Amino acid sequence: MKNFKQSDLLKQLPSQFFASLVEKVARVIEQGHDVINLGQGNPDQPTPAHIVASLQEAAGNPAHHKYSPFRGNESFKQSIAEFYKREYGVKLDSSSEIAILFGGKAGLVEIPQCLLNEGDTVLVPDPGYPDYLSGVALAKAKMEYMPLKEVYHFLPKYEDIDVTVLEKAKLMFLNYPNNPTGAVASPEFFEETVELATKYNICVVHDFAYGAIGFDGKRPISFLQTPGAKEIGIEIYTLSKTFNMAGWRVGFAVGNKSVIEAINLLQDHMYVSLFGAVQEAATTALLESQQCVNDLVKLYEERRNVFISGLKEIGWEVMAPNGTFFAWLKVPEGYTSEEFADLLLEKAHVVVAPGIGFGSYGEGFVRVGLLTSTERLREAVHRIKALNIF
Repeated sequence: MKNFKQSDLLKQLPSQFFASLVEKVARVIEQGHDVINLGQGNPDQPTPAHIVASLQEAAGNPAHHKYSPFRGNESFKQSIAEFYKREYGVKLDSSSEIAILFGGKAGLVEIPQCLLNEGDTVLVPDPGYPDYLSGVALAKAKMEYMPLKEVYHFLPKYEDIDVTVLEKAKLMFLNYPNNPTGAVASPEFFEETVELATKYNICVVHDFAYGAIGFDGKRPISFLQTPGAKEIGIEIYTLSKTFNMAGWRVGFAVGNKSVIEAINLLQDHMYVSLFGAVQEAATTALLESQQCVNDLVKLYEERRNVFISGLKEIGWEVMAPNGTFFAWLKVPEGYTSEEFADLLLEKAHVVVAPGIGFGSYGEGFVRVGLLTSTERLREAVHRIKALNIF
């Protein structure tokens, strides 16, 4: 069989760091060990029953068996506008300020291709979601990293960015509540962001994937709640985390009209929108009772409290996350993040994600997903304790 070479474009894509982690985990499982996998970001709860029922009913409607409108059903876009008005007090024009996405990841990878030319500069958080880099690579753009340091509550410190970099930058990725650190943004930080972006003409892309998940009675804020935010940026939301719809691949971008039009234009050439029944079920998720969301956040907070308090009891000095379903934990002295992750896997059969996989400033940390039962989290703490590291 003839072997056809991949394009130079594909060769420029960043390597998947976590592919090696998956292989390591598979080997340990094959050896017959009971592995507690806290290294992934895949929600473990089912999609709420009323949303599933909505899909089942809609799937039987012959109208959905045809191509959907290229830019999505107007009823779904109107439900997004209603959701943002209800939840965040943000007014959106459904016809010009909303783009339907095949999941949030698709939008994050598409954005650089929509707005950048070869060699343009993008500001990317470090540590950060690895797929930001994929879109930048596809656009043949240049990355400048914004360190997220514990001393600054894992927020980028804009005054530390060289002015010449800011003058070149055309795009900035932000993500709060933050993956992997679990940090949340303040209104003051978003105000500072709008001021900076306005001054240097930078488009801000706020990844709001974990927008529903905040703890201790504090609700994460939308970037678009900030005065002037819609003038200089967009927000990308996904139903994956809020409604446990990760496999459904449905999300949306909202905000600046010119950016939304650019996304829609690119997608006009790639897709014919989402299956109409999925759009109808997503409308149900956004407009009907949000009790399922409240219950989910309560569950994650309970897991966080059990896990973090357990680690503190065994002597591991860790910080509790303020949002997301992740915990960002400092590794003990004498280990790199990958060495410590390997130790936990091989000796305790507990999987965590090495911080270095999220960027150079992730070194010294591991990310834990609170995506298993409290019983399994307690067992993970027990196994770590048995290593006598702390």
